[in-house]
Amino acid sequence: MSERNAEIYRKTAETDVHVAIGLDGTGISEIDTGIGFFDHMLTLFASHGRFDLTVKCDGDIEVDGHHSVEDIGITMGQAFHAALGEKRGITRYGSFYLPMDETLVLAALDISGRPFLVYDPGDTPMTPMIGGYDTELTEEFLRAFAFHAGITLHVKILYGTNSHHKVEAVFKALAHALRIAVEKDVRLGDMIPSTKGVL
Repeated sequence: MSERNAEIYRKTAETDVHVAIGLDGTGISEIDTGIGFFDHMLTLFASHGRFDLTVKCDGDIEVDGHHSVEDIGITMGQAFHAALGEKRGITRYGSFYLPMDETLVLAALDISGRPFLVYDPGDTPMTPMIGGYDTELTEEFLRAFAFHAGITLHVKILYGTNSHHKVEAVFKALAHALRIAVEKDVRLGDMIPSTKGVL
């Protein structure tokens, strides 16, 4: 039975967020953010990462989606960090190229304890909205997640024209890179994968 699970509640004047994550799951998810396209992205994230994921958010989407998407990123990052614990035996690094029709995205990351984000959306501007989802919020989610998960994250949209494909490829690439990085390396045993002895 895996112990790499965590549950986090975060409540502000703008959002009420509940996240539960299991890193050694099968991709089962229960997602309700109030933003249909974002629900779709988090469902794909869970499925491709093989993470069991619950995300519930009651946010001020009558204003816009910014507070909800950012606060979900924060809470998911906190849950991911908590589920990893001391990070003993993990692969630590992960990278993945994700093709989706005409689009290609690279996600590369280090579960380093040193939060950082480099996000390159490519040369072709995205359409401002996909359904009720503001495409600018992709970067906000990635930043919130990376900084609260304690990971160094680089995401680059190498090329593509369809905004739906580009955002979806970002979430899928991130999921696959994380899946690789959290996998246990049997050669490490219970060691922490750093010459410093701590991550």
